[in-house]
Amino acid sequence: MSLEAAAASARGGFACLFSTADEYETAVISERRAQGRYTQSRNYWPLALFAGCALIVTGTVLLFA
Repeated sequence: MSLEAAAASARGGFACLFSTADEYETAVISERRAQGRYTQSRNYWPLALFAGCALIVTGTVLLFA
């Protein structure tokens, strides 16, 4: 929020806080990381689907063998 407020107030003046778009993007990413937006959560669905499909294939092979 403070980053967006600073950017909005900078637009109103003659100077900008960031000299390039890369500096702005770096600041935005740093602020979002500080807020915890880029945390990684464990997602077990792909592993569960793979295990289920492997069991189905194994059962089919054993059934027709």
